Amino acid sequence: MHPVPESFLSVLTGSFATPAAENPTVAMIEAAYRHHGIDARYINCDVAPAALGDAVRGAQAMGWVGFNCSLPHKVAVIEHLDGLGGSAAVIGAVNCAVRRDDRYIGENTDGKGFLAALQTVTDPAGQSIVVFGAGGAARAIAVETALAGATEITVVNRDPRRGGELVALLNDRTPARAELAVWDHTYRVPEAADVVVNATSIGLFPDVEARLDLDPATLRPDLVVADVIPNPPRTHLIRTAEARGATVLDGLGMLVNQGVISIRHWTGVEADAGVMRRKVEDLFGISGGGSSPP
Repeated sequence: MHPVPESFLSVLTGSFATPAAENPTVAMIEAAYRHHGIDARYINCDVAPAALGDAVRGAQAMGWVGFNCSLPHKVAVIEHLDGLGGSAAVIGAVNCAVRRDDRYIGENTDGKGFLAALQTVTDPAGQSIVVFGAGGAARAIAVETALAGATEITVVNRDPRRGGELVALLNDRTPARAELAVWDHTYRVPEAADVVVNATSIGLFPDVEARLDLDPATLRPDLVVADVIPNPPRTHLIRTAEARGATVLDGLGMLVNQGVISIRHWTGVEADAGVMRRKVEDLFGISGGGSSPP
């Protein structure tokens, strides 16, 4: 006879987003669960905005220990949670909910995941950062790099109201100096910039040839150019910046590192980032591209 397992009830985690089919997080997280012998599942769910509250209540009813939130739910999910962790409260966006004492607390691992990837190639302290976008990912990246010592942050955004809100947040709640560049023309990266980050969804599958309205001639070899998009990892921005000699960071570094932090929140296990990175590289048929986890 085969031994009977102690329990047939797995720990449940997952993700709420739309679209969701192109998100490789499920494969990456479950690879880590298998590697560490964790009896857990990660359920990738396509959740429409109007159904987000129902999804959170369903997860609570089914005893999920937590879940990720991706586009377009990172801000909207806050009203359906029971509280916010420290960085999420400053950022005003959540990408990871954690059940603590039967309450869902919103955390933000996006910025910390990006910061861990960035620190493999440069220290943001004292640097000037250009961030395209003002949504959940942009807010997280801007706040975390500011708290890590970046001195100047330029928010490039089409909507001046939303961009202005992020600039005000950075100036009020972090030591960095922030300014808004209204994105109503082809943007030229200033000579003073050290790091350029695409924190928009431009270039995300299936619209893989979409490109930022950015003058490629201003992507200098001394820049670090990063893209948050994990699918495809080699976006038009990454390919263009690399061709011009810049140091590039693809979206897989941020994806892997925020996954490590999420697993720590949910299970207490420090997941092997290398296992997770290799899984997503295998999925995309690449090896060693962009950033590697520390």
